Amino acid sequence: MRLNLAVTVVVALRALATSQLYAAEPSAASAFFRDLAETRDYSLGQPVSPKFTADGQTVVFLRGGARDPVLRLYAFDVVTSQVRELITPAQLLGRAEEKLSPEEKSRRERTRVSTRGFTTFQLSKDGSRLVVSLSGKLYLLSLADLEAVELPGERWIDPRLSPDGKYLAAVSNNELNIIDLATRTVKAITSGATDALHHGVAEFVAQEEMDRREGYWWSPDSNYLAYQENDESGVEVRYIADPLQPEAKPQAQFYPRAGSANTKVRLGVIARNGGPTHWIDWDREAYPYLARVVWDENAAPLTLLVQNRAQQKQLVLSADTTTGQTLTLLTEIDSAWLNLDRTHMPVWLENGRQFIWTTERKGAWQVELRKADGAFVRALTPATFGYRRFVALDDARGFVYVAGGDDAREMQLWKFSLKGGAGTRLTQESGNHSAVFSDDRQSYVHTYQLLDGRNGSEIMRGGAVVAKLPSVAEAPPALPNLELTCAQGKHTFDAAIVRPRNFTAGQKYPVILSVYAGPTTKFVTSSRRAYFLDQWVADQGYVVVRIDGRGTPGYGRAWERAVRGNLIDIALDDQIDGLQALARQYSELDLSRVGVSGWSFGGYFAAMAAIRRTDVFRAGVAGAPVVTWENYDTHYTERYLGLPAEAPEAYRLSNVTTYAKNLKQPLLIIHGLTDDNVYAQHSLQLVDALFMAGKPYEFMPMLGTHMVSDPVVRQSQQERIMAFFARALVPTP
Repeated sequence: MRLNLAVTVVVALRALATSQLYAAEPSAASAFFRDLAETRDYSLGQPVSPKFTADGQTVVFLRGGARDPVLRLYAFDVVTSQVRELITPAQLLGRAEEKLSPEEKSRRERTRVSTRGFTTFQLSKDGSRLVVSLSGKLYLLSLADLEAVELPGERWIDPRLSPDGKYLAAVSNNELNIIDLATRTVKAITSGATDALHHGVAEFVAQEEMDRREGYWWSPDSNYLAYQENDESGVEVRYIADPLQPEAKPQAQFYPRAGSANTKVRLGVIARNGGPTHWIDWDREAYPYLARVVWDENAAPLTLLVQNRAQQKQLVLSADTTTGQTLTLLTEIDSAWLNLDRTHMPVWLENGRQFIWTTERKGAWQVELRKADGAFVRALTPATFGYRRFVALDDARGFVYVAGGDDAREMQLWKFSLKGGAGTRLTQESGNHSAVFSDDRQSYVHTYQLLDGRNGSEIMRGGAVVAKLPSVAEAPPALPNLELTCAQGKHTFDAAIVRPRNFTAGQKYPVILSVYAGPTTKFVTSSRRAYFLDQWVADQGYVVVRIDGRGTPGYGRAWERAVRGNLIDIALDDQIDGLQALARQYSELDLSRVGVSGWSFGGYFAAMAAIRRTDVFRAGVAGAPVVTWENYDTHYTERYLGLPAEAPEAYRLSNVTTYAKNLKQPLLIIHGLTDDNVYAQHSLQLVDALFMAGKPYEFMPMLGTHMVSDPVVRQSQQERIMAFFARALVPTP
């Protein structure tokens, strides 16, 4: 193994030297990508995380500079359209640099947050003050006089205000603490935490795979908190070392790989002032995953959504916080797997008399209304609607707001009555729309990314635009040369084509398949700005293609669950089928020169494509690929492949090293050495298998994690990728 690694590093260094030759002379392509990297695809400077104050007259939001990823806090007056800067990180830090604890770095990695400064904020319900965190410290800011007060303590993560705004809960040293904002005193209300016993934080798979980052929840009356306890004593520990700091101790992480022990999670309720914990009782052996916890203001019970390990059965439970007893309100079963709605369902109506639920029980996502005991009342959206996301409940007027529609490439805003009937479409222009509502549901911030390239955030009231949130983002010099289409093969696939700006009709172009191809992600979207990188690649003499095949979301249960038990064969067949269908329709696609490139699951697919279908793909770039699924996490992997001991063939078929001996085409493998999601172990296993099979490859180890956000690193990496494709796909004159 030592010899294999040494040879691999030599190959990487030679490849790096080659890339430096290609990058030695500045070019228009280089300048264009530098602009993309420094502006984060022209997104920096746009308002993010908008929240209304209680009166609906002010919107508080975060915003960086056009080329500055440090977020600052702003307030926008809806009536006057005046914006004022509330506070900046520099005001709190002075000349000191922002420092992140390992816990905070991990949380940001889970949410793919690469900005700095104030990445979140907590706004009190009355809108009079807010809380921000910076370098592990907490600050209370009065909106009236903008006085910022540093709160006691350090290494804080996940701060959240109580509903009455008088207290702040936060986690430090794996214990849940309460800060009395009047007296500025701190009290730890949990105790007994160790390196393997944690309180008030979501475990790894909840953060990474369940879209649940919370580990505690305030009661509506602010007197109690529900919190989770994580016993990780049985979970495997993985260590990540920084190669540039060999003197530093490796960072340990509890990581439950497929087939191994998960974190043992239980939920307790404790008084705000501390005291005994009342543990909530459910069959945690049968349902080990605590997927959702809901404790809202509508006089509803503390509600849990728990799943069995196979994720084929889940229960909605109401809990008695005094006795700990639970009552099953609803049971969901799926023979393949159950998806989790990213919205934390259920959503309770006022007085806890009914709740909103979403389900794929009838073959496609639907929104339902149910009684407090779980009894079905009616479906609020038709099965043909194309539900994508829950937006808001207007209980007083009897409506729900959702995002979706009949085009899976788009997200339109819709309104449906709780009484049933046809919905009302609120947005019309092709693209992706989202909304954040005021407390009274009379106003909302409408954020849009449109097919024609326009984007922005505007405040809507009574169906009309009353103001626009100001952006300081740079305008791109040009928009991607995008065509959305359908690939009519054995199935009909959503597809996107990006051509060079100097495209010449009648000319043949090499093709690069930009790919994800995995569950949970819709890669072909009606947002033109999502294709800036594709355009940069195309402008260097390629046609870039994206295709969404079976296994991807948006077209119902059967379409998505076709990949159960085998994560590659159908995905690979569909991408090739789609490519060939597009080539029949568009003569400029030269299928004798096709490269494939992807990251994460897309990197897995790219490695498989280059190795298994050498008749189609002449080169592949695999970024941070999952190679051996038994070394990826439990909640994601077992959802699709089952337990390794019960489905060994599924894991063998889906393992890249199974096919390593078949590699004939150039393959570039890229991996961050401190990646704590897809460990560098995966790529090292692949290069070892290729080496032992006598196959040539290129391996580029990176000094980073699963995200690549630094502009210089991102540009160098992408230029290296294009140098690789130039050698493999473009004939030398």
